[in-house]
Amino acid sequence: MAVLEKRRALGFAACAMASSLWGCGFFFGKIALMEMGFAHMVLYRFLFALVVLLPLLVTHRPGLNGGEWGLLLIASFLGVPLQFLIQFYALSITTVSHASLMVGTMPVLLAVGAAAFAHERMDRVGWMALAGSTCGAALIALGGKHGVGGASLKGDLLVVVSLTIALFWILLNKRLMERHSPVVVTAYGLLLGTLMLMVWVPVKYGMPPVHGVSVKAWLALAGSGVLCTATTTLLWNWGMTQVPASQAGVLLNMEPLMGSLLGVFVLGERLGPSAWVGGGLIVASAVTLTTRSKTRVGLEVEGLGP
Repeated sequence: MAVLEKRRALGFAACAMASSLWGCGFFFGKIALMEMGFAHMVLYRFLFALVVLLPLLVTHRPGLNGGEWGLLLIASFLGVPLQFLIQFYALSITTVSHASLMVGTMPVLLAVGAAAFAHERMDRVGWMALAGSTCGAALIALGGKHGVGGASLKGDLLVVVSLTIALFWILLNKRLMERHSPVVVTAYGLLLGTLMLMVWVPVKYGMPPVHGVSVKAWLALAGSGVLCTATTTLLWNWGMTQVPASQAGVLLNMEPLMGSLLGVFVLGERLGPSAWVGGGLIVASAVTLTTRSKTRVGLEVEGLGP
């Protein structure tokens, strides 16, 4: 029992560290977006991440069967090109602080996804938290409608769309990690996703810039790839093997907290009154969800898809 509790604590710590580093992703991304388009920024981010993951690809054989490769391919498409291209296009038309606060909806989205696909059932408190988080997201989005500090309603809503896509990426990865190590799922999943970006981005958006990019932008891209992609995904995927998805979700609130603080105090962005209230509702809802709501896991675990 002591060993189980220790692994559970380490799992929560890994998820918390991953979320904190993810919170720097919008900050690094905004710096790079000053010198290149969102699609090229995303491509460079994953190329830097792949450099870190190459040794793991060499030392870990995948061992997946045909069906599992198909599942990983779907997860990689959802989690890398689709999620990140939408998310960073959204960042290009809104602020770091607004985008980060919208990420606060993810814990509740994850809890709902776990209830729907992993038979983790929420009680009344959980559904009340869901309603509170939804109201908070609406307040933030509507606060951006008037262009407070460069925020936009479209950008804020697209962040939520990208998070909904990320939900399926997380749950599909969790299913794969029931049979395979987090290292294998992370390394080969990000490899597949990066290869998709390498094909799509040059065709759709042209070749990424090489000359004329400042050292500051390159460092931001490296930070987003190494710290906010490779490291975070390894930590999160391992943590998800130790704790329930719905309970780990609250730790994602480190991301909007970190991102909002960087946006306001480093980039000089402003949050309107409704955004502060909405952010408070989101954080309070997520904390309530995981500290007061009782989560029951079904006896029969079914697949994520039909």
